[in-house]
Amino acid sequence: MAFWPIHDDNPRRWINTPYGTWALMLICVIIYVWQSGQSQFEEVSTVFSFGFLPAVIFGHRELDPALIHIPAAWSALTYQFLHGGAWHLIGNMAFMFVFGDNVEDRCGTVRFIIFYLICGAVAALAHGMTNEMSEAPLIGASGGVSGILAAYLILHPTARITAITPIFIPLRLPVWVWIGGWFIFQALASGGMFGSDNVAYWAHIGGFLAGVVLIPLMKRDEARLLEGWR
Repeated sequence: MAFWPIHDDNPRRWINTPYGTWALMLICVIIYVWQSGQSQFEEVSTVFSFGFLPAVIFGHRELDPALIHIPAAWSALTYQFLHGGAWHLIGNMAFMFVFGDNVEDRCGTVRFIIFYLICGAVAALAHGMTNEMSEAPLIGASGGVSGILAAYLILHPTARITAITPIFIPLRLPVWVWIGGWFIFQALASGGMFGSDNVAYWAHIGGFLAGVVLIPLMKRDEARLLEGWR
């Protein structure tokens, strides 16, 4: 991620406690703790068993039968709860903590969870369609989190967010600056201009675009889009 969110100034309106956001975060943390307790061989097996493998999904390679614990298509959901390291987990959870509760507030808990999972699944497909031959498993919550960012931006474009920049300076700016800059970074990095080979930029883009399409359909009827925009 191109910035690290700390706090927003956006109070919730319809829910007191964001149980959906907390539940998703808790599941990710519990699974990471479980992963951390595995041997290196067991953890690799877990990642290949439940991560999203484009080459397997698109029929270019068969997974070792010993690693098949779920239908391959289900990995578009299960990959979202695995993480490759503590910072990978903490980064995704920071974004979910700051932005998820407000999106859940505008959707309702059940619809928020469904929204998140669909965005994550679309993110996996976007990654797979641009990397069909890849045998590297995709893991992490960032696809679903990208959908949350899109929803937050569309719902609350003028909210102000305090975040840490890549040079470790905290700034408080409108959310459209932070998320707009983040999306531009993803788009440029996906074209190979810069970035890391270990980051699934197309998954972020796919999850974000899924959020743009879905949030008008998944929000509460009484929740407004572009709230506060003049």
